[in-house]
Amino acid sequence: MKIFYEENVYEVDEPVTVNVLLKDKITDKHIACICNNQVHALDYEIREDATVKLLDTTTKEGRSVYIRGIMYVMGMAFLKVYPEALLTVNYQLHNSMFCQVDNMELTNEMIENVKKKMQEIIDADLPITKTVMTVEEAKVFYSKSKSSYGKFQINNHAKEISLYFCGDYYNYLYGTMPLSTGKMPYFDIELYKDGFLVRYPDKRKPYELSPYIETKKLLATFDEYEDIYKLLKVDTVHRLNRRVEDGTINDFILLSEALHEKKISDLADDIAKRNNVKMVLIAGPSSSGKTTFARKLSLALRLNGLKPLTISVDNYFVEREQNPTDEFGNYDFECIEAIDLELFNNHLVKLLNGETIDVPKFDFTHGTKRYDGTTMKMEKDNILVIEGIHCLNDKLTSAISKDEKVKIYISDLTVLNIDYFNRISTTDTRLIRRIVRDYKFRGYDALNTLRSWYSVNRGEEKNIYPFQEEADYMFNSSLIYELAVEKKYAIPLLKQIDNSHKEYGEAQRMIKLLEYFDDIPDDDIPNTSLLREFIGGSIYHKENKLKKKLEENKNS
Repeated sequence: MKIFYEENVYEVDEPVTVNVLLKDKITDKHIACICNNQVHALDYEIREDATVKLLDTTTKEGRSVYIRGIMYVMGMAFLKVYPEALLTVNYQLHNSMFCQVDNMELTNEMIENVKKKMQEIIDADLPITKTVMTVEEAKVFYSKSKSSYGKFQINNHAKEISLYFCGDYYNYLYGTMPLSTGKMPYFDIELYKDGFLVRYPDKRKPYELSPYIETKKLLATFDEYEDIYKLLKVDTVHRLNRRVEDGTINDFILLSEALHEKKISDLADDIAKRNNVKMVLIAGPSSSGKTTFARKLSLALRLNGLKPLTISVDNYFVEREQNPTDEFGNYDFECIEAIDLELFNNHLVKLLNGETIDVPKFDFTHGTKRYDGTTMKMEKDNILVIEGIHCLNDKLTSAISKDEKVKIYISDLTVLNIDYFNRISTTDTRLIRRIVRDYKFRGYDALNTLRSWYSVNRGEEKNIYPFQEEADYMFNSSLIYELAVEKKYAIPLLKQIDNSHKEYGEAQRMIKLLEYFDDIPDDDIPNTSLLREFIGGSIYHKENKLKKKLEENKNS
């Protein structure tokens, strides 16, 4: 076999593990590896020609392994100190995982005891070993176990269960793990609200703990949805699949949709009561469902006697030659300086003063604003609805007083977990939405979407997330059943990515996640659902298609 690592080529005659082959290259900072574009533990055995890359926590993949490892140590420490504790890993906040204990009231003393035990486990640098079992073997194993290691739920769709052992402790985790407990030296654990935070380094400073940044509004939004779905007893994939199997999923879908409608209705009612408000500004990360949300909110505002007008920030780009560039010399269309802020604010002020404006339409081909005679004027019962990545940044609407505008943050904040110890990332749910939508409506395959995702996330981290707590309202666009609908579209697209592409490992990880779900057919999804923006069949987008057809007929 030929094994490639950086500039080196190793020729071996028999299978060899990565940590043996590269023992002189691996440092304390390395936590996992990529072999033929798939993430593996450092003891992965190579059996064919391969290209190997070592991972530290400066990489996205390495950081995921680090977080998984520190959560494993946390579970082990709790078992040692409070063996009766029933842990639940809830969701991620700022460089932290928010967790709870369902059957105990936590105190600072308890958290300090767990923290001390975690440090002892890390200092001991104990080996973590992996044992792979079939689902049936795992069920037998757990049926004989007398431990209370969380509320274990074996997913029947899993082809196998990976149990990780460290001394007499074991736990099930989905994904690559470090080889020992000493690989996660930077951590903290602290009491927080009705649970606790397990903290880990920021990806930009992987070898230190940055100060925790409070996200009270985001936490409240998570908590509200989690409480609702716990009440409905559908907070894990296992429980969702049971709904599909026993035939009660349709009622649950309708309940989920009703929750969206109620939240939007309440939001519109509240906005209408704020008599000075003249504009609604909507922002959120990619694939949050902003378009459908804006349409639904506009309808709800109309029921309150307001007549929404939409204005597109995309028509207010600066002239191409004035557009800032990034560090690579490419045009940076996502920075706020790419918007003609002076013209945009001038038009907003004129509209609010009852004046008429000439609405520009940006010609992206030639990089210039054009005017075709379209005008806009606000009447007393009109309200502006504006959607864009910078809408939470006051710099976008600096000429407008705060009491005249309402800012809304929207995101797909999933509260569904695989089980009680393995969470589903909110970023993953948005990515799967985007993979499906890009293919169905934009002509992009999954490989293209995955390749562009890093750039998309980078723009969100710079232009959206820093301003999310500035929002007056937050709307959670997640539908707890959505991955069970999208799987039929996403899996075939992800399977087209082979191991010659560096996105292969990510594609395989997402396939495995989606395969845990029982399938829910599209026919069960109302045509008013926000999910229809991604899978098709939305009643809110038929009007746009009709307008386009009428324009084409008019032009012809």
